[in-house]
Amino acid sequence: MIPVAEFKQFTEQQPAFKVLKPWWDVLAEYLTVAMLMIGVFGCTLQVTQDKIICLPSHEPQENSSEAPCQQLLPQGVSEQMGGLREVSGLKNNLDLQQYNFINQLCYETALHWYAKYFPYLVVIHTLIFMVCTSFWFKFPGTSSKIEHFISILGKCFDSPWTTRALSEVSGENHKGPAAGRAMATMVASAGAGLGKADEEEKEKVLVEPEKVVTEPPAVTLLDKKEGEQAKALFEKVKKFRVHVEEGDILYTMYIRQTVLKACKFLAILVYNLVYVEKISFLVACRVETSEVTGYASFCCNHTKAHLFSKLAFCYISFVCVYGITCLYTLYWLFHRPLKEYSFRSVREETGMGDIPDVKNDFAFMLHLIDQYDSLYSKRFAVFLSEVSESRLKQLNLNHEWTPEKLRQKLQRNARGRLELALCMLPGLPDTVFELSEVEALRLEAIGDITFPPGLSQLVHLQELSLLHSPARLPFSSQIFLRDRLKVIRIKCEELREVPLWVFGLRGLEELHLEGLFLPELARAATLESLRELKQLKVLSLRSNAGKVPASVTDVAGHLQRLSLHNDGARLLALNSLKKLVALRELELVACGLERIPHAIFSLGALQELDLKDNHLRSIEEILSFQHCRKLVTLRLWHNQIAYVPEHVRKLRSLEQLYLSHNKLETLPTQLGLCSSLRLLDVSHNGLHSLPPEVGLLQNLQHLAVSYNALEALPDELFFCRKLRTLLLGFNHLSQLSPHVGALRALSRLELSGNRLEALPEELGHCAGLKKAGLLVEDTLYEGLPAEVREKMEEE
Repeated sequence: MIPVAEFKQFTEQQPAFKVLKPWWDVLAEYLTVAMLMIGVFGCTLQVTQDKIICLPSHEPQENSSEAPCQQLLPQGVSEQMGGLREVSGLKNNLDLQQYNFINQLCYETALHWYAKYFPYLVVIHTLIFMVCTSFWFKFPGTSSKIEHFISILGKCFDSPWTTRALSEVSGENHKGPAAGRAMATMVASAGAGLGKADEEEKEKVLVEPEKVVTEPPAVTLLDKKEGEQAKALFEKVKKFRVHVEEGDILYTMYIRQTVLKACKFLAILVYNLVYVEKISFLVACRVETSEVTGYASFCCNHTKAHLFSKLAFCYISFVCVYGITCLYTLYWLFHRPLKEYSFRSVREETGMGDIPDVKNDFAFMLHLIDQYDSLYSKRFAVFLSEVSESRLKQLNLNHEWTPEKLRQKLQRNARGRLELALCMLPGLPDTVFELSEVEALRLEAIGDITFPPGLSQLVHLQELSLLHSPARLPFSSQIFLRDRLKVIRIKCEELREVPLWVFGLRGLEELHLEGLFLPELARAATLESLRELKQLKVLSLRSNAGKVPASVTDVAGHLQRLSLHNDGARLLALNSLKKLVALRELELVACGLERIPHAIFSLGALQELDLKDNHLRSIEEILSFQHCRKLVTLRLWHNQIAYVPEHVRKLRSLEQLYLSHNKLETLPTQLGLCSSLRLLDVSHNGLHSLPPEVGLLQNLQHLAVSYNALEALPDELFFCRKLRTLLLGFNHLSQLSPHVGALRALSRLELSGNRLEALPEELGHCAGLKKAGLLVEDTLYEGLPAEVREKMEEE
């Protein structure tokens, strides 16, 4: 016997491949098994039993033209028996061998090839059918993609996240109509709050109801390990999709093998119908063996002809059914667009409107999956949805960032508010909104933030910072923040990315924006209207604006501090500054200014002016500052100023003057007439001496002249008895006057980096000076008398 198991290797496939077998491939597989059994059965009979049995013909030689078996066909057995006569011929003892010889000779010469090889042909054709059916499962170019797809599909189908995502959607779809209408209203409001979000983003919001409602308590159903596995699946699906959608080798290979099977079916059907009649029970055989056997004509019986004819009929029937499946497969392949697959029904059923349609081999495999069970593609689609992925990321975030862990990150910021700072997270954990004590929230490099309704739990929130963290704010949350939020900081690549809801926060007191205008829009420097910001007092803008944004005048009546940081871009039109009548502090940093803008002199309420990091060379306009009668702080540091004009004496109310990081070599003697001056910073210049008139500054408390070229200090300097900080480091001083002991209020003295050989013991008279406040080389400090050092080291 030939066991059928020997042919198993031709059709052996992984059990998981069954999901890619539609019903016609399954039917064809059973048909090939049946045809293979027919062939194997016929081959077995052919090997184990006599193939043909021959008897000599009794007709004389003159009738030899007639078929030797012709008289046996119509006559009865009794007539044949009556007509028997004794045969004469050569007699020997080899009768059995003679007949075996004749049987073999007639089998080879007289029997038609179709009747002779019928079972072998069935086996060969069936094996070809089997190879054609499973070839794409074995071919290296296709089998790798199929195995990868089946592996991912099984994991997606069994993933707990798939069940969770679909169950959540199912629960949402069963909500009442009223809840649905309320949800639609909130989503519509959220869409209105997006501002510059495009239509696709609005559609995305419409299919993300779970981002508007509070997260159900089922979060605990998925543990951290399962969440990480689902996250890895999302990445695998993304990479697999990109790889498979590039070509259509699977689709092409399936068409080719189907076409080959159809052609094979037609060829087999035609020649079988033509030759099946060649299988006959009686076969006439004429061989020249009379010298051996005494006869030349024989009548042979094909012992398996009757059975083979029945098997041939069954085989042809199976082939016809197999051919019909091939033709139906071709119709299915060419009648439908199998290189495109739409998830529209899945989107409508699950509510995940962002599930993308796929193409090429990816689409073809999904079509085959639908023929097996459409539930597979439905569950697989969960891992194509960005909405689903964002939910999973949110869930993983909630697992990772527990409320206890977040509370450990709370700390006081510079304003004394309790701040929570989060940086470079894939999303915003929902657990953040459980910390009701948070007063300031700082989010940096966090992508696609959508604040949930849980934001209303942060009842103490007053400050919000969004640094490279685009955020959507539903309408309900806008209402909550509109009158509560006092400070907001937005940092983005372009200012047009600033969300519109920011300009609707009526209670906002400070607005800090950082971003660039597009090159073609920088000159216009258009900013959204600030009319709604009735309480705005501080506006900070860091960009590349060509002029002061016109919308700044919307808050001219109550704006108290304006900061423009232009990153070196030249700021030209400044006339609109005249309208800021309530302005107290003005910063024009890195604005490319070469002279002090005249518009500044119209600001009667101005108290502080900062012109840091510009290109100022001359400050002759300083005389006009006498119109700014409230000006107390003037910062002209980090410029290229070469001298200070004598008009500086007019600034009698000036209390702080910053001239560091310039190119000053001398100071005017009239500087001593600024009697209100409490702070003078001229460090990082090229000063060789200080004017003696500096001693007239009786209110001076802070003097910084470090990083200059001073070789000596005027004794008049030590008349400034209120000095608390004296920075003399990194000059060319060779000695320190003993008069330093007159500075009883001195608490910080910097002397390092000079050419001092010793310190005066009069330093001990500076009651407020301690070791920590004395910055000098250790050798000089050790040279002080012991009692002076002990006094400085006292607590």
